[in-house]
Amino acid sequence: MNQTQPATDAAKPIISYLRVSTAGQGKSGLGIDAQRAAVSRFIEAEGFEIAAEHVEVETGKGSDALDRRPKLAAALAEGRRLKCAVVVAKLDRLSRDVAFIAALMASRVPFIVAELGATADPFTLHIYAALAEKERAVISARTKAALAAAKAKGTRLGNPNIEAAGAKGAASQKAEADRFAANVFPFIAPLRAEGATLRAIADILDRQGIATARSGKWFATQVAGILRRGHLAAASATV
Repeated sequence: MNQTQPATDAAKPIISYLRVSTAGQGKSGLGIDAQRAAVSRFIEAEGFEIAAEHVEVETGKGSDALDRRPKLAAALAEGRRLKCAVVVAKLDRLSRDVAFIAALMASRVPFIVAELGATADPFTLHIYAALAEKERAVISARTKAALAAAKAKGTRLGNPNIEAAGAKGAASQKAEADRFAANVFPFIAPLRAEGATLRAIADILDRQGIATARSGKWFATQVAGILRRGHLAAASATV
């Protein structure tokens, strides 16, 4: 998505960059509206006017993250052309990786993080990026510790009886899916509560060798399904 509007002489132009991590979030608008609202509040308070808005659906992880984020590259190019800054609602909409943030700053296009204010300098942004990177590492460490504790107690993760599950009827399959969700939900829910994206949680599960119900690779949609089943089960238990 790319909306370009002429900036007035009375306002300072700025480029808005919004990002979600999954296609599901992109289609539903989940997260985008909140980011847009935060940016709108910021530019109204600071006297900016959005010259262009770029919306991206892509992960922020990986050394090649910028190559996989053409909308961010376009926002940088437009910032250089208009000689103005790029604004994001939160720093993690750029990345949680310190090296990536540093590389963006080397592009000589200034970045403004709405939640940190217009006066946050590059040093401050580096500090917040380092904290975000540390938070991601802590989440990963907690996940490993929880999995190790579960294995020590004999908890089985994954579905070891796929053929038998496939031969059951719809009711039996649903029951099996509910049991699997109940087994994995306690590990996924804390990660989601701490701010991990669906895609990031899927990556963590894959790295830890936890198979899906069909012994396959995890995707964001499957993580979302586990969370949905888990929350429904919790709601039913309180009725």
